[in-house]
Amino acid sequence: MDLHADGTVDQESPLLEVRRVTKRFAGVCALNDVSLTVGRGEVHAVIGENGAGKSTLMKILAGVQPPDAGEILLDGKAVNIDSVHKALDLGISLIHQELNLADNLDVGANIFLGREPTKMGLIDFGRIRRESQKYLNMVALDVSPTTLVSRLTIGHQQMVEIAKALSVNARILIMDEPTSSLSQHEAEQLFQVIRQLRDQGVTVIYISHRLSEVKELADRVTVLRDGENAGRLSREQIDHDRMVQLMVGRDISQFYARRPHSIGEPVLEVQELRTTAWPHHASSFTVQAGQMVGVAGLVGAGRTELLRAIFGVDRMLGGEVRVAGKTLNLRSCRDAIDAGISLVPEDRKQQGLILEMGIRSNIGLPALNRHKRGGAFLNRVRERKDSERMIGELQIKTPSDLQLAQYLSGGNQQKIVLAKWLAMEPRVLLLDEPTRGVDIGAKQEIYRLMEELAERGVAILFVSSEMEEVLSMSDRVIVLHEGRVSGELRRDELSEEAVMQLATGREPVAAGKA
Repeated sequence: MDLHADGTVDQESPLLEVRRVTKRFAGVCALNDVSLTVGRGEVHAVIGENGAGKSTLMKILAGVQPPDAGEILLDGKAVNIDSVHKALDLGISLIHQELNLADNLDVGANIFLGREPTKMGLIDFGRIRRESQKYLNMVALDVSPTTLVSRLTIGHQQMVEIAKALSVNARILIMDEPTSSLSQHEAEQLFQVIRQLRDQGVTVIYISHRLSEVKELADRVTVLRDGENAGRLSREQIDHDRMVQLMVGRDISQFYARRPHSIGEPVLEVQELRTTAWPHHASSFTVQAGQMVGVAGLVGAGRTELLRAIFGVDRMLGGEVRVAGKTLNLRSCRDAIDAGISLVPEDRKQQGLILEMGIRSNIGLPALNRHKRGGAFLNRVRERKDSERMIGELQIKTPSDLQLAQYLSGGNQQKIVLAKWLAMEPRVLLLDEPTRGVDIGAKQEIYRLMEELAERGVAILFVSSEMEEVLSMSDRVIVLHEGRVSGELRRDELSEEAVMQLATGREPVAAGKA
């Protein structure tokens, strides 16, 4: 620790230093000679593509994994972070992307879980409520400590996680993709809390694939690429293009690569469709061959439920779905698949993949009937050919198609989910948050793939919470408000303001009007 002559701490000295840290797994070098310097009371973003080493570095700082080489200094003094408890004792707390709360307990019980104060040998619930309220006030969360966590939105649960970290006197908060499941409004609330914590002297290490967030929040940026330091940016140097160049080692001048192509006849027609989420509100729209139609709306507007109903996952309460002019009887997903509809779900790990199975088996799942031989046996040769073809077309990075899905990066896992449906050569492709949680390089590859499919005549209907993605990739946008289509916007009518007007149930203001 650097001291002044009067014995006080030098506020200009780094709070945290990582010096030449290396970490290997089964011969693979996840981190190679990585260094990081984090100041006191700053928001320090760590960015990089999937597999760049961000998560490994954060787990080392949080005591989840030990480094193989290098050292970590806190307040200028070398520390050995050999467990999660040691990290917490040092004031380092990691908030995972998948929240770690017990939803059957109330807010206060979660904040003090495992550290319950006692009085005369019994848990002091009164103190838990009083102390919890103090930390909830710090994160501006207006809920009672006695509220069950299961009743909170994801955004509010995120705030409970931060309050829990503050209750153990965290000096350094590590946030891993904290906005990946938040609405735009919830994300803005989180940003406000982060700024307040920074003003209170709390240091935040912020990991995100959303570079607009990094630009808005970060005081400094450290970029990792292939497990090594790729560069550092000060506040005045932070811009989108510079971050992208450091992350991928090349210039991406045409990130949203739209090319002109012909639009065909209507392929998907939805008439007066009512879902279980909004049983009294109906939606109608069409998607033509070769057309990319974005679905926008606020959280809770019914976007995911709409796609699930079209695919036969959820029961339709009314209306009809037609593909190429034929009305479907959607009793199950099999009926949708047989009609040429495919769905890439929002949660790839829970709904899109069997992580304990290999790539080949995952890609072959929808085509089990097609791959049958002799009635009860699988045609392994055809399954392997489909797998190898899709790995090549989608440029999936893997040593073989027998690799277990759980060991791949998020971007490559998402490509497997796409691959298993593209192998079926669908007429209609439904995509729910197709680039959530993937790095900028994988995003570009997914956009390229969407463009190629549209050129082949596939009708694409996609849901996205990223406004830039909706505005850039859509030929047309339908906007949902409370389970119904509140309006449609052609490409030449698209703007963030127009989408948000419709998403909130208002008519968009025409261009040039006040």
